[in-house]
Amino acid sequence: MRQYWWKILSIVLLIYTFIAGLLIPLPYETAYASSNLYESMRNFFFHVPMWFSQLALITVSLFYSIKYLRNPNPTYDIYATEFARTGTVLGVLGLITGAIWAQYTWGAAWSNDPKQIGAAIALLIYVAYFVLRNSMPDMDKRGRVAAVYNIFAYFIYIPMILILPRLTESLHPGGKGSEGNPGLGGSSLDATMRLVFWPGVLGWILLSTWISTLRLRVRLLEEKKHSA
Repeated sequence: MRQYWWKILSIVLLIYTFIAGLLIPLPYETAYASSNLYESMRNFFFHVPMWFSQLALITVSLFYSIKYLRNPNPTYDIYATEFARTGTVLGVLGLITGAIWAQYTWGAAWSNDPKQIGAAIALLIYVAYFVLRNSMPDMDKRGRVAAVYNIFAYFIYIPMILILPRLTESLHPGGKGSEGNPGLGGSSLDATMRLVFWPGVLGWILLSTWISTLRLRVRLLEEKKHSA
């Protein structure tokens, strides 16, 4: 039971987030009054935690890519790949849920907003990571090149997602000129929303880690079978 506690916690937190995220009262009359968010605010409890989870997973992937360059153990390369893979899937889900939210809030699923464009480019960079890997049959060369690319991809991802959109005019929360449409920070969340949002972030991180470990088991078994 001890080794499964975090998986159970993941399930409990996500069930709590789904139920509370759909039922808690929202602060229409506070900082969000002029933002035209209304009930679409509930997407915040799902959309943003997915991006938090993606950031956590690609950070783990970065860690293993660095470890691979220091010690070219094929296991490190597999860890880097699978954490990046799950992170990319979460990024796609984050982009889709963001488009759904934008449809109801901005009137269009895609508005060429800097945050949307940055997220799409960042995801394409990680998609290219897998294309690059699959184009190299030599395992050692593939591992080295993929590790270097993964490091560069991570440090391109950060400004594309977290920095550049905040320096430009944006409809997205937190962007320059998005008055009445607050970002994540300061007084953006009332106490009730925090009680749902942060458990949701932790729940999604644990779930995505769980998925990644399942993928890792499959990959390691496949590698063991091939080497036998």
